[in-house]
Amino acid sequence: MRFAHVKLFLCALMFGGAAHAELTIEITQTLEDASEIAVTPFTGVEAGENLGSIIRSDLNHSGYFRAIGPEENPAVPPVESSVEQWLVKAGLIVRGTVSTLPDGRLSFIYSLARQNGETLLSERLTAGSGRWRDVGHYISDRVYQKMTGDPGFFSTHLLYVNQYRRDGKIRYRLGISDMDGKRHVTALDSGEPIMAPTWSPDSRQIAYVSFESGRPAIYMQDLATRKRTRLTDFPGLNSAPAWSPDGQRMAMTLSRDGNPEIYVMDLASRELTRITNHPAIDTEPRWTADGKALIFTSDRSGGPQVYRVTLASGDTKRLTFNGRFNARADLSANGRYLAVVNESGDGQYRIGIQDLNNGVFSRLTSTPLDASPSFAPNNRMLVYGTTRGGRGVLAIMSLDGRFRLTLPPVEGEVREPAWSSYLR
Repeated sequence: MRFAHVKLFLCALMFGGAAHAELTIEITQTLEDASEIAVTPFTGVEAGENLGSIIRSDLNHSGYFRAIGPEENPAVPPVESSVEQWLVKAGLIVRGTVSTLPDGRLSFIYSLARQNGETLLSERLTAGSGRWRDVGHYISDRVYQKMTGDPGFFSTHLLYVNQYRRDGKIRYRLGISDMDGKRHVTALDSGEPIMAPTWSPDSRQIAYVSFESGRPAIYMQDLATRKRTRLTDFPGLNSAPAWSPDGQRMAMTLSRDGNPEIYVMDLASRELTRITNHPAIDTEPRWTADGKALIFTSDRSGGPQVYRVTLASGDTKRLTFNGRFNARADLSANGRYLAVVNESGDGQYRIGIQDLNNGVFSRLTSTPLDASPSFAPNNRMLVYGTTRGGRGVLAIMSLDGRFRLTLPPVEGEVREPAWSSYLR
């Protein structure tokens, strides 16, 4: 089972003060044509949260389904009953049961069927008792893929910076949670700022900028062992790490030679290759899916815009032209969409999406201070930082702008999200 100036680029889109607690998702906009699907409580062995409720929550966060719970389907028959006997409002039904095996592991049986009795999906899974939520997310992924044709994204994780107070002092931590905000864990807690967190391609490591030594330095960290490795600590700027698709190189911004430029480090040898050489500020690199080029932010045209540089030739091309400010770019996994923080002259920083196939640009959000977009691995959703009630929160939105949900923390503030790849 598969479970400006330098300060402008670094700080202008950051917003303030986050705590550990779980994130609570609030759906603020839904699709009117979402498919209704009935997910009944799983019978058999119980855990803290019924598997059916986990699946309902996942599917409701997809933007494509409206999952019906027991309150809308009071006549829930035993799992052995035929589909034809079910009295449900929806055209799709998910049901299942959980039992304990002699070795202590759990056996999960579930099915997805139409109301007319046609079985679309039926599986038996085995997992340890501690992987209850993993199984729920896996089943949600399978249902989503069966009905949409695209891989689900419920088994992925979010990485983000939390700023919070302890004993009256501001502290920072790197938080990791399921994409639904549950099972929060802390990867790093520090009294000094943490910035620019990012995932390795296999989502088993993270990289980030920490000021714990009194100046910015780039670290990478293994999540299983918690081993941390400092990659750079040059005088001046060390920022914006980004893993190559093969996991062998790290792009970054360094001012070691006097001006902020894009570099690529070979992680095995620590050898650095300078990619840009321009009097402007070049920062915020991100890799293309084939690993042959980088996109980055530069003010070489007079204001922050996004460019693409081919590594083999050094050829550089400007990608963004809509508005006077485009920065903090991210590329979708399929290479088609470019997400940016866009300001068109009205002082409002919003998330914009550019289709790189046809050049069409659209502003996705309408709130005034949005930042740090990061695509889900299925190319259909993205997470970004925004403000609500004067504090930083995270929001998830579909690329067509028709579905939006907010993930407010219980206390403190959250910013700079990064969406993991599919977990392997």
